[in-house]
Amino acid sequence: MNTLSFVLVLTGVLLNAAAQLLLKAGTNAVGHFEFHMDNVLPVGWKLATQPHILGGMACYAVSLVVWIMALSRTPVRIAYPMLSIGYVINAFVAYSWFGEPLASQKLLGIAFIVVGVWLVARS
Repeated sequence: MNTLSFVLVLTGVLLNAAAQLLLKAGTNAVGHFEFHMDNVLPVGWKLATQPHILGGMACYAVSLVVWIMALSRTPVRIAYPMLSIGYVINAFVAYSWFGEPLASQKLLGIAFIVVGVWLVARS
């Protein structure tokens, strides 16, 4: 994988991870909700106007374009496993920002992911 391909894949992964984190921050700001016929519009409006949700959607849109560019230069057998890096990033950021637990079993799983991505990248 050349430098441009790597940068595009990594940028796509980071944008996708940022989108997930922004969506989580947005849902935290809105609070727990359930859709029912009587609250679809108010809850939908809250979500549609929440800045973090809008930011997450924007990150997804840009990540889609970047990912298409990455796939045009990188075999899918290499690019797709790189998406696992997003899980690693999100686990640590969710621990830091949202106080989500990061137990030793999860850390071991993350280590396996990192080794697996490294092996795929070297192939």
